[in-house]
Amino acid sequence: MGIFGRLFGNENENSESKIPWIPLDNIEQLETIVLASKQRTQVIFKHSTSCGISRMVLNMFTSNYDLGPDQMDFYFLDLLANRSVSNAVASTFNVQHQSPQLLILKDGRVVYHNSHGAISEVDLKEYV
Repeated sequence: MGIFGRLFGNENENSESKIPWIPLDNIEQLETIVLASKQRTQVIFKHSTSCGISRMVLNMFTSNYDLGPDQMDFYFLDLLANRSVSNAVASTFNVQHQSPQLLILKDGRVVYHNSHGAISEVDLKEYV
């Protein structure tokens, strides 16, 4: 079972996920995300694989996802495996570290960020 299979459940469930996750696992990707945000919206989801609340929020976010596959890029950051990347996200985008946490970037800057239950309330269509 791959990393996303372990994170989201069994591999069959993950293969049906509508969100085209891109693993965020190195600091150099942050510059790419900033540049790409000038062309289309970029999303970073920070998740703690050992936290039940984070798991619940991730499941709600995934189940509420209703965008087309090419409207936004979605980066998934496993906090436990990539703590230095998480710290770089906080400093690069000037946001306090939270877990779980969602950041939306457009035009090179964070236009929305929130954590915990508030993540499930975001309407991604507003940021396309």
